[in-house]
Formats: sequence, structure tokens, C-alpha cells
Amino acid sequence: MNIWVDADACPVVIREILFKAAERTGVGLTLVANQAIRIPPSQFIRLRIVPGGFDVADTEIVGQVTGGDLVITSDIPLAADVIAKGAAALSPRGELFTPENVRARLNMRDFLDTMRSSGVHTGGPAPLTTSDRKTFADQLDRLLARRPRA
Repeated sequence: MNIWVDADACPVVIREILFKAAERTGVGLTLVANQAIRIPPSQFIRLRIVPGGFDVADTEIVGQVTGGDLVITSDIPLAADVIAKGAAALSPRGELFTPENVRARLNMRDFLDTMRSSGVHTGGPAPLTTSDRKTFADQLDRLLARRPRA
């Protein structure tokens, strides 16, 4: 298992949880971003910088991910793409995307996008809470505990 992070939009506190998990478990962690991000020195943690542009980081992640990997993202189309490749997708709030729920999430995303384009203010995501961080850390621990061992 490798962990891939859609890092441009990943909150710093979630990256810190991921850094600790990679060190604790020895699982490879790759952050994909279109700008430099501070990462700790580690044999398990890498940063892959991609050119700026629409969905460039997403395309890189989809191209590299394999079945059994884990992708951290709040991007629902990216989650759908990696699930189709047999990987798992987890949001920074700890929501595990599944084949069963990602389609409904895509439909809601498209509906809200249509509302915004017609001038309706739909608001943005709520700030990340302490509860969200705990939910993420707990879900990450469960996924790492279930990974196949070498």
C-alpha cells in the first residue's frame, strides 16, 4: 500500500497526521502538489511537484495509483477515478469514499455546481474541526491496520 495525497488542498494538520502515520507504519507517502510543500526528512515521505494547471495533480495521482493504495482527497471526481482503479479514497474529514457513496456525492457536487453557475450562493465547506481531525486519524488507522503485510 502507498498513500497518495492531493496535497494542494490538504490541510496542514491532516498532512501532519499522515507524516506521523508514514513514520510509524513504514508506508510510503507521496504528496502531489503544484508548489513546494514542507515535508519532514524521511525515507517514507516524498513530494512530487507537478506543473500548475487544471487537474494536473489529479491526473498524476490517477496515473500512479494502483489497487490497494489509499488516496487522501476532498476532490470527488478524483475519488471516483481512484476507486475505479481499485484504490481507496479518504477525505481530510475522515469520510471514506466507496463505490456505493461516491456516485451520490458526484451527483450532489454537480447539482451544487449548477446552482452556483446560476447565481445561487451555496457557501463553502465548514472549517475543519477537532472532531474532523479525530475522525480522519481513526479512519486512517483502521485502513492501515487492514493493509496486507509483506
